Amino acid sequence: MRIPAIPGFDQSAFEKYFKNTGWLMLGRVGSLFIKMVISFAVTNYLGKGQNGILNYANSFVIMFMAVAGLGLDSFIVRELVREPQRRDEILGTSLVLKVIASIGIIPVIVLGYLVFPDEHTPVKYVMILSFTGLFQAFNIIDAYFQAQVRAKFIMYVNIAGNLISALVKFALILLELPLEYFVGALLFDAFLLAAGYLLIYRSQNYRIRNWTFSSALARALLSKSWPLMFAAVLVTIYMKIDQVMIGRILGTEALGIYSTVVPLSEVWYFIPMSIVGSVFPAIINARAESMDRYQRRLQNLYDLMVGISLTIAIFMTFASGFIYDLVYKPEFASGAPVLSLHVWAGIFVFLGVASGQYLINEGLTQLSLFRTAVGALVNILLNLVLLPKFGIIGAAWATLTAYAFATFSIIFIPRTRDQGIMMIKSLFLISLIQKLNKR
Repeated sequence: MRIPAIPGFDQSAFEKYFKNTGWLMLGRVGSLFIKMVISFAVTNYLGKGQNGILNYANSFVIMFMAVAGLGLDSFIVRELVREPQRRDEILGTSLVLKVIASIGIIPVIVLGYLVFPDEHTPVKYVMILSFTGLFQAFNIIDAYFQAQVRAKFIMYVNIAGNLISALVKFALILLELPLEYFVGALLFDAFLLAAGYLLIYRSQNYRIRNWTFSSALARALLSKSWPLMFAAVLVTIYMKIDQVMIGRILGTEALGIYSTVVPLSEVWYFIPMSIVGSVFPAIINARAESMDRYQRRLQNLYDLMVGISLTIAIFMTFASGFIYDLVYKPEFASGAPVLSLHVWAGIFVFLGVASGQYLINEGLTQLSLFRTAVGALVNILLNLVLLPKFGIIGAAWATLTAYAFATFSIIFIPRTRDQGIMMIKSLFLISLIQKLNKR
């Protein structure tokens, strides 16, 4: 595929990674379309009260799941790119670490819920969902195929898993089964993905029994990834704490409405992760060749992130009312104005994903922890102030502000100030205008 010449644009890198990104995007789009359709059906079936209970239990568990991931996923990709011959050792060691962490976090989740319970949400729902981490440990196979730039295999797993999941949930609706079955369905979703990854890995004539554990590698991985683990915990907190706080402050019905906003706003977040995951190996290679080329590719990436996210935000702002009229019952209509505000946080998420990968590549993982802590703190404080006064629209303002603070906090650090400036140039379209003037 050829595109018109653009100053600073690297055509060879684009062609190399476009195909992989296309597969990854196709898989994500197909999977998300399926998930959104079934999500509309489940939400309307359950109603805002039961939908709030389901999302409260899920959000509470998700806040702990980042610990089970240990912050390893990004490092697994990097290590597999650098040392592909150590595949079995890297994957085996990572799996053992993740399984141990997933088992260890289960009693912590249950104990945490017993200390801070919700009167409408049974503890058994939280216990069931706390086992999802065990299945998510096999996401390391996803990381392997990313490192190999073979995203079509990830697409196969995602689409097949979501089709089966959708069929199961439609069956639950047709049979008019109670809420606990939908809680179990969330755990089943995690199982499906794990099974799919294992099957696709085996189909490539690879064997899990060849995986090995290395204590030395485990120590090396953990010594590098622990800041990212804490960063992932904080990311999860400031992405999910609003839902937990809404449930406790405003009640599960308000959460039931707000939980329709978040998927529609965040459904686009797969785009930066897919693009960055696919093209960053090229950016890493550019650093070894030329720092100037490295910086140009980063600026191009930031420009692309802003261009896509800004388009989405404008579209969703005007379409939110129509979307709610089309897919939800009238009892959810108050979510439309919240969506039209919440979606603008995506601009900062897109930039945050791109710059976050830069921090990992530069070994600045502690800065990832710092800026995520800033975002989490801002989100919690603003929710405490805004929720009682403004309701769920206050949660959207808190999210938007927190994401902006988190993404641009690196501008206050001398080592990363240049990246903050580059993102500002992209945010205000300065970089794009400069490129157009050079044509």
